[in-house]
Amino acid sequence: MTTLLVSQPNFADHATPQGHPERADRIRAVEEALAGPEFAGLLRRNAPYADLMLAELVHDGAYLGRLRDARPAEGIGQLDADTYISDGSMDAIATGLGGALMGLDAVLLGEVENAFCAIRPPGHHAEISTPMGFCLINTVAIAAREAQRKYGAERVAIVDFDVHHGNGTQDIFKDDPSVFYASSHQMPLYPGTGHPHDTGVGNIVNAALPSHSGGEAMREAYDRIILPALDNFAPDLLLISAGFDAHIRDPLAQLEWVDEDFRWVTGKLMEVAGRRCGNRIVSLLEGGYDLKGLAGGVRQHLATLQGR
Repeated sequence: MTTLLVSQPNFADHATPQGHPERADRIRAVEEALAGPEFAGLLRRNAPYADLMLAELVHDGAYLGRLRDARPAEGIGQLDADTYISDGSMDAIATGLGGALMGLDAVLLGEVENAFCAIRPPGHHAEISTPMGFCLINTVAIAAREAQRKYGAERVAIVDFDVHHGNGTQDIFKDDPSVFYASSHQMPLYPGTGHPHDTGVGNIVNAALPSHSGGEAMREAYDRIILPALDNFAPDLLLISAGFDAHIRDPLAQLEWVDEDFRWVTGKLMEVAGRRCGNRIVSLLEGGYDLKGLAGGVRQHLATLQGR
């Protein structure tokens, strides 16, 4: 099983204030976690720049202009209480998107079975008209639309195991039955969305997990709610919003997953992808703010994608 690892060479161009949890050290931790000999079989490529106009596949027509207007000539500007944009952020989101689309191309052209894109900033909180929650553009949503536009995918699934609900991804696709979105997330927790009664047009599945519930509650939610719905949707492609902030070490949440839980959920998603979409998976890094927890979860995720 061939797995592509897409790295973002300019990940540090998106600067955040000292002490901010979404920082360049996150990508360094991922790279160090995947540098060992057990990952020598990964196909590794650097992300190219993408055309940011593709953001208009999911965001409104004025969205990029608002980001450019907010970008400072130098240093760091602030979009909301916890979301920042720096002088290099537009370049960083262009290569982040380029990385996601590189992974998409490799998988849908049959070069590899799956891909993991180590990119930042995360994207799943960015709504149709509003950047928020550390997120500037909704990269996974753009990848889903590009799979439909460029490759004719009729049914695209996104499964999000970040500890925070992907309100932006739900906002974008809630009225579109051709895209399935499922999220497991802690509730209550930022951003306060993702109630189980939010079902869109039958294409949205939310599994809300209580704090301190651990891996056992997560596994039950996937076995009972998310995996059957994903299987029934029968996607042509599976995208994963891979956040590792449900880890027990993470400072921003309290779901208390351990490394092995990320292996389990990845393996279960691969089982459905094997039955329904020829193993075609593209996984994009979302959250994960303790560096050791992030590294441990990523190692399990990649080892499982590789079939180990």
